[in-house]
Amino acid sequence: MKLSSKNLETRLDTVYDAIVVGGGMGGLSAAIYLARYGLKCLIVEKGKGRSMWMQDTRNYLGIDPTTPGRDIIKHGTNQAIEWGADHLRGFVEEVTDEGDTFAVKVKVGRKDEVGTVLRTKYLVAASGIIDVLPQLEDMQNVFDYAGYTLHVCMICDGFDMWDQKAVLVAGSPGQINAAFVLNWFTPYISVLTHGLYEVSDEMKQKLADHGYPLYEQPIAKFHGEKHKMSGVELADGTMVEATTGLVGMGSIYHNDYLKGIKLEYEGKNLVTNNMCQTSHERIFALGDLKQGLNQVSIAVADGTLAATQIWRTIRRAAPPRKWEENLVGTAPQ
Repeated sequence: MKLSSKNLETRLDTVYDAIVVGGGMGGLSAAIYLARYGLKCLIVEKGKGRSMWMQDTRNYLGIDPTTPGRDIIKHGTNQAIEWGADHLRGFVEEVTDEGDTFAVKVKVGRKDEVGTVLRTKYLVAASGIIDVLPQLEDMQNVFDYAGYTLHVCMICDGFDMWDQKAVLVAGSPGQINAAFVLNWFTPYISVLTHGLYEVSDEMKQKLADHGYPLYEQPIAKFHGEKHKMSGVELADGTMVEATTGLVGMGSIYHNDYLKGIKLEYEGKNLVTNNMCQTSHERIFALGDLKQGLNQVSIAVADGTLAATQIWRTIRRAAPPRKWEENLVGTAPQ
């Protein structure tokens, strides 16, 4: 069922088997499996997730490579609802462990200043991350190329950068090292710091030894037409020729709602077992929030694993269903 502020009151007394925070690839996968297992499931989706930046999906089995992420999300959302999941556009602000249940505080729309509280036995954290992009005065200029020829994932899109002139926008000194992996796909790499930091003499020499130019001026503008880059203009007027680019400026993790619960992390990633179960037995983490590769295929598999483990636990604690008419002494006379 599609929920909104207009009909949400019908679910305020519901205790869900699982609430899935995030309606991206992993969250929808989990919801579809939960619904098909006959469990009460709610997806809370804030919108504008990482999948929406995918202008095509070239490395996922079984779909047209030109399929944009938003089409997959739309189809998966409809699929989950048709099989019985609830879906709510909202922002999860806080999760509180009440013992047998979690209280999930959700802000729904601009008028919901207090926040609506929903309850669930299990929580699936699938809210993902969002990549940091170069901040320019005209951000639309960045959005015109991000997800098209300006990439954020080398594993996803390295093939599409093959032997092209590329810029690496490195957000910190450590992220410059991505150049020495990107060179598997192309050796024609120019490194841009966007004026954010000073590069050590040692790194400058390493880049020079590989023939990779270094530009430390801020980016002024990306150039090109119809989402296809042709170069990058720097603040001092320098033009760097490039038909593609990789942004390595880090990511923002959408996991603040979990801060009140003690969980095990490695860096910013949640530690999970092989069924995506965190150090809290009733909280699961999928995709980009957990350790591992940031890939659609991984997130979808994670959703399957988490939903299946939740179902197994609930099933094992439930009494078996019996064919009453066939039991001795209970058949109708």
